[in-house]
Amino acid sequence: MPQIEIYKGSNGDGWFLCRNELGYVYVVHEPNEASGGKGSAVGIGDFLSQQNTGPEHQALLQLIGSLVEPPQR
Repeated sequence: MPQIEIYKGSNGDGWFLCRNELGYVYVVHEPNEASGGKGSAVGIGDFLSQQNTGPEHQALLQLIGSLVEPPQR
């Protein structure tokens, strides 16, 4: 499964952009070991529509923006 690290928090949490064999794109959150939390996966559309402006959301938007060439002047 291809994946790209989107953001790594100072506390060790990680967010990854992933695609499965069917082409479905989603975001995986892997909490740090100390938190004892479970990882989670959410579709990219749901992730971006979460009315959240956290650094992981901003990092994903920057990644998406980097795929588009700047306008020619």
